[in-house]
Amino acid sequence: MTKIYSIQQTDSQDFMIHLPTHSQLDEEIHSVSFGTFIMPCEIVYEDHLQDTILVSKEVAKQLLLPLGGSTTLITHENILYLGPIIGIFTAGFTESLLRPIGERSLFFAKFLSIDESLGIHSYVFGAHHINWEEGTIEGYTYGKAGWKKELFPFPNVVYDRLPNRRIENHTALKLVKKRLIEEYSIPWYNPGFFNKWSVHQLLIHDHDASIYLPETIHTPTITQMEEMLAKYQSIYLKPANGSLGLGVYHLMFSRDDNMYYSRYRDDHEINRLRKYSSLESFLKACFKDRRLSSYLAQQGIKLARIDGKPIDFRIHTNKDEHEEWKVTALAAKVAGRGSVTTHLNNGGVVKSLEEIYDDPQERLKALHHLTEAAIKLSERIDQQITGFIGEIGFDLGIDVDGRIWMFEANSKPGRSIFSHPELKDADLLTRKASLQYGLYLSKKAILQPEELVNGDL
Repeated sequence: MTKIYSIQQTDSQDFMIHLPTHSQLDEEIHSVSFGTFIMPCEIVYEDHLQDTILVSKEVAKQLLLPLGGSTTLITHENILYLGPIIGIFTAGFTESLLRPIGERSLFFAKFLSIDESLGIHSYVFGAHHINWEEGTIEGYTYGKAGWKKELFPFPNVVYDRLPNRRIENHTALKLVKKRLIEEYSIPWYNPGFFNKWSVHQLLIHDHDASIYLPETIHTPTITQMEEMLAKYQSIYLKPANGSLGLGVYHLMFSRDDNMYYSRYRDDHEINRLRKYSSLESFLKACFKDRRLSSYLAQQGIKLARIDGKPIDFRIHTNKDEHEEWKVTALAAKVAGRGSVTTHLNNGGVVKSLEEIYDDPQERLKALHHLTEAAIKLSERIDQQITGFIGEIGFDLGIDVDGRIWMFEANSKPGRSIFSHPELKDADLLTRKASLQYGLYLSKKAILQPEELVNGDL
């Protein structure tokens, strides 16, 4: 377990760092580093220090080390590394110090408020906060006094939390990422939003993963859609790059009246059920402003239900400090009345497993199968996609025969399920796990940089 020390400053102008005697380091230290800054220092061991290290005022000033906070101690090649620093990269900043990242300010505050308990420093920053000439970033921190803007060195690692695909594809932001990775060798984790079709193609030829995949066709033709409807009775049309259930259509064919039915959410966020005499009339009505080339057709699954409403499951997985995948959160989502998906913005409701399964044996069985599937899928996606992935959010379903299906994998999973009171602990666990993976990457970059094969380089 990583030992965590609180940091205090002395008034001296020397280059001294005082460490507890019991923390005696294995090598002689000549320099100290914080983020990408480094300077000479001298180490002194003190018997009276227990869980605290003392840093001179001059060292703190030159390293831009904030007052207070905590640190882990990492040593390599006669350098003592403090921190480490995890920079959380995003966009959408405002001029307000009360809500510097707008509606997402609370989301980031929850991450930043736990860094001290993990022995790290963290800040949120955007492209315009970087001073390339000085090698500094004016980052936002959050503590008991609220939001603060402070000057920091470049971080040891960057946690990518860009809000959407459109912003992610902005040229200026791509250049920031490229420069920090290539010029400063800073690991960048959770890069990029997953594309549904790309993930499907990566997994479909993997025997252990493909068993969870519904039949899926990219850019379906009318003939292919007719064949799938004949085979499965219903299909889902989904944007390949969509999220939050936006733009999804549930298409059904009724043999009784030889009609097609479509369930969807309209532009006014109202759930609709419409009837069509042919697929052509459906496409003419619903796809006049959309292109089927950006859509997937996916086999309809007869999901298990509660009170007549279909349910699926959101599972969060995170890599731990040993780089192994663990399930950190699991909840059921019950579809809203007339909704095409179980998303909360479509009227869905979050339920715990205890609320779904009265029978403890059934509950344990579902937990086991969902966990097994989520871990297996996380490992396979991680093996196939370049870059450092530390977390994935899955939408999995259990059909009426008990089979597990994967509907979606998200590299930047939403956190709406944590509104459920029984998921508060899981909320904290997932946030801690995300930052702990950053701590793991920081140590790896310092101690074994040759083993970090970054697909983004």
